[in-house]
Amino acid sequence: MDPQPKPDTVRGRPTMKDLADHVGVSRQLVSLVLRDLPGASADTRRRVHEAAAELGYHPDASARMLRGRRSFQLGVVFTMREPFEADLVEALIGEAAARGYSLVLGPLTTGRSQADVIAQLLGQRIEGLVVLATDDGGAAMSGLPARIPVVQLGGPIADVQLDDVRVDDAIGIGLLVDHLVSLGHRQIVHATGGSGPNASSRRDEYVGAMRRHGLEPDVVESAYTEQAGSAAAVALLERPTLPTALMAANDRCAVGALATLARRNVAVPETISVVGFDDSSVARLPFIQLTTVRHEPARLAAQALEAIIARIDDPDRPTVVHRDAPELVVRQSTGPARDR
Repeated sequence: MDPQPKPDTVRGRPTMKDLADHVGVSRQLVSLVLRDLPGASADTRRRVHEAAAELGYHPDASARMLRGRRSFQLGVVFTMREPFEADLVEALIGEAAARGYSLVLGPLTTGRSQADVIAQLLGQRIEGLVVLATDDGGAAMSGLPARIPVVQLGGPIADVQLDDVRVDDAIGIGLLVDHLVSLGHRQIVHATGGSGPNASSRRDEYVGAMRRHGLEPDVVESAYTEQAGSAAAVALLERPTLPTALMAANDRCAVGALATLARRNVAVPETISVVGFDDSSVARLPFIQLTTVRHEPARLAAQALEAIIARIDDPDRPTVVHRDAPELVVRQSTGPARDR
């Protein structure tokens, strides 16, 4: 029998009926195959899936929502300013799809507050919320909905107990301090993340790591931006003696410092070594080559999704607190301490 012609693309996307007509079986049998339910032979399943690929058939998510009580959608609150947040969102999309969920993205902008974004996401029938950021980029988070599961993925800490997945700052900062000390550095300055998420813990871990090595901590106030990193570098250049190493609170801060040092003709790493935190895409640029610590976006995304999906299935389960161990990535921004 000649195969049925492809559906007329003028009519729009192929339907389940088009798929059934193409294979020569009932619509009900196609539905069983697509839902992976028993009742169809292996040959029929193969033919249906081959036809779906040939016709470009994709299940209608909105129809699925209307038929059932589940939406299988998760909301994501994030900003579009942090490179590592973009990496996390990309990883979340793939990890959610692998678990049968789709994401509704809620970016925070100057014209869209956290309350606006969460209201919009709730209107999309989301079953859970993944929070990467808040309005002001601060370390605290409030105003989250109580009626759906929420997981914190890095970013600020909520004022209520929630599932929490983030990088282990103690391990990351320890790796960076150990690396610099192994290169002979004794004057290591930390440019802080200001009032940003995780900034205070990274500062505390730096102080502890320095003291474990018998070194005196040296802190300059900064923030998680290139402008703040540039200002921190200017402050160091105004000192009578330049330290041999700068540990920035994140990669953006480090990149700002590198730019200012380059403009002032200060050689990196010959005169001063610089490290960041995050291994965001900017750290890997060939003209940056920043030594930093890497936390794998796909692994963090998987852990966050496992936590929130488990919370959807069992709202009374114990709270998950996961700290992911980062790894040191050595590039060209660090080298042996200069002779004093």
